[in-house]
Amino acid sequence: MAMQEIEVFRTNVTCRRVAAGLLRQLLARYPAWGITFDLTDCDRVLRVQTPGCPIDSATIIHVLQASGYLCEPLPE
Repeated sequence: MAMQEIEVFRTNVTCRRVAAGLLRQLLARYPAWGITFDLTDCDRVLRVQTPGCPIDSATIIHVLQASGYLCEPLPE
């Protein structure tokens, strides 16, 4: 069984509708990944979980930044 990769990012997304649109963009690129927002967390986290493949952090950050939002990895 493959190990799952998980990465958590801090964002400044506050609106559920915006989060849903960003999720659609990310899932269009990575349909097999588990991607969720937790807008109730103080860091408004974006959590990305993959089935063992490496996480493309640069593209995830780019998608959010291209839409005008902050996105940076949280330290482990």
